[in-house]
Amino acid sequence: MNLALLEAELRRDEGVRYVPYLDTSDPPRRTVGVGHNLDVSPLLAGWTFPLTDAQVNQVLDRDVSTTLAKLDKALPWWRQMDEVRQRVIANMCFNLGIGGLLTFKNTLAAMQRRSYQVAAAGMKASKWYGQVGQRAVRLCKAMETGVMPG
Repeated sequence: MNLALLEAELRRDEGVRYVPYLDTSDPPRRTVGVGHNLDVSPLLAGWTFPLTDAQVNQVLDRDVSTTLAKLDKALPWWRQMDEVRQRVIANMCFNLGIGGLLTFKNTLAAMQRRSYQVAAAGMKASKWYGQVGQRAVRLCKAMETGVMPG
């Protein structure tokens, strides 16, 4: 998978913040960098705000690696999808966490059997779809077509 492309998509979808903020989840979480949850994973000791670009990149690289490892463990079949659809599921996992992603049981089953239109319909029918706006529209289109919209 093209990790640089996934990271660019996550930067677009999550935004980049150099100082902590409260995200829109319920309850709100302290977040920094590219969607990094400080409540789950504090930064390294001695880091101060604002973060540098290098620090944001380091945290993002670690978060992406962690996300991919969780997908490998929970859904070993996901790497057999084409690259665009792999980036869709990785993006969703990054956003929702593995626990949140695994609640998409029918959608994941459709992905596994390569029923991508059914999977996209399941994504569209979810609460998540209404919460994340254009990100969800892009990811659904990419799941359905195998092409990531610009």
